[in-house]
Amino acid sequence: MFDFASIFAPVAALGVLLVVASLKVLNEYERAVIFRLGRIIRPKGPGLIIVIPVIDRMVRVGMRVLTMDVPNQDVITRDNVSIQVNAVVYFRVVDPVKAINEVEDYLYATSQLAQTTLRSVCGGVELDDLLAHRDKVNQDIKALLDTQTEEWGIAVQSVELKHIDLPQEMQRAMAKQAEAERERRAKVISAEGEFQAADKLAQAAAIIAEHPEALQLRYLQTIREMAAESSSTVLPIPLDLLRGLLPKESGKG
Repeated sequence: MFDFASIFAPVAALGVLLVVASLKVLNEYERAVIFRLGRIIRPKGPGLIIVIPVIDRMVRVGMRVLTMDVPNQDVITRDNVSIQVNAVVYFRVVDPVKAINEVEDYLYATSQLAQTTLRSVCGGVELDDLLAHRDKVNQDIKALLDTQTEEWGIAVQSVELKHIDLPQEMQRAMAKQAEAERERRAKVISAEGEFQAADKLAQAAAIIAEHPEALQLRYLQTIREMAAESSSTVLPIPLDLLRGLLPKESGKG
């Protein structure tokens, strides 16, 4: 007698194994690019998906923001200064099908493109602009990089220059320039102070010439200040008495 149970049990076990093997669970930040007999079907996930064994091939793609460190790059700026710059790039996959189908390794390709773009943009600006307008340089690198990675299904969130390494000679030259600038500002401020003081003295002289009694008041104030600051006795002499002792000017005939 033919035993169906001995045949059905292995078949059922094989079926259960195939069902279990076809079930895949994707996290919220993951998508699955499915190749069915070599052709891409629409991405699946997140959650529980079914992948047909042997027929389907699944590639997981993360959708979170990735951080990529761009190593030091030797750059010659537009004003012929040799520097080293490094940066960090924040990007994410927005189209998993393009990220898998359009480029072999989107992480490596983005890394190499970020290095060349960093050298290209930094080499097109002067050192002073690179140091003073770093935000603008970051935006230029981001815009150029995002345009080129768009066809790979990758969106660049931001690019930040981390460090700019200057030669020792350039650092000393910039220090001398900054010191000279500070000395120039100090001299300008001192000259402006002298000009304002002279202007006020001219105004005071004009007032005293118009009102001679003001000189007497100023004289008394000076005597009082001298008496307060010194322990010696100060004897004030009236200005009218001193004026009488001065020789009179002879009139011109």
